[in-house]
Amino acid sequence: MGAHILVVEDEVDLADLVAFNLREGGHGVAVAYNGANALAEVSRQKPDLVLLDVMLPDISGFEVCRRLRRSAETARIPVIMLTAKAEEVDRIVGFEVGADDYVIKPFSPRELTLRVEAILRRVGPQAQAEGPQVLSIGDLRIDVPAHRVEIHGEEITLTALEFRLLLDLASRAGRVQPRDALLERVWGYAPGVETRTVDTHIKRLREKLGPGSQYLETVRGVGYRVQKPA
Repeated sequence: MGAHILVVEDEVDLADLVAFNLREGGHGVAVAYNGANALAEVSRQKPDLVLLDVMLPDISGFEVCRRLRRSAETARIPVIMLTAKAEEVDRIVGFEVGADDYVIKPFSPRELTLRVEAILRRVGPQAQAEGPQVLSIGDLRIDVPAHRVEIHGEEITLTALEFRLLLDLASRAGRVQPRDALLERVWGYAPGVETRTVDTHIKRLREKLGPGSQYLETVRGVGYRVQKPA
């Protein structure tokens, strides 16, 4: 059974093309042509994934993503942002507001479909079933099936991608994980891709973990690791 995907794009022809290709792939698709309608559609029927254009006629895609991340009900919905801007600063802003991936226009339908499928695999039931169901590292507790993270018994709300990043590091606790390995496993990027995506998400993860950030270490020039307490 396919996923339910919300396409938010004000260019009607592009929205129709994207929706057509996703439906051909077996997914259910809803389309919104502005930010207000997108937020209303998410409230009406929570999608499994949102494809979100940055330049919308009313509310920017950045603001829509920011609002989704503020609500506990929508914070974990994966978001792929679509934009005609290729500048790194725009990608960084997108990741800082909580986007899971970023696709530059013009893009091929095949590329977008692969990005969508990669993210859906990483948040699907099969991915959740693999490996330990609960990980505990000091005061940090990760409940995999529930997608729940706790520090000192208090729940921390993470996006789907932040959860996957933390889980990837925690499941390999004590071992340094290079940035390119994280990009390949968590984001599905090809080896050798140059991006600050990992650094941006690690920064956000540290902010959210608060006292739990003590377990997340930077190994200069290499990558990151979750360090077990002594």
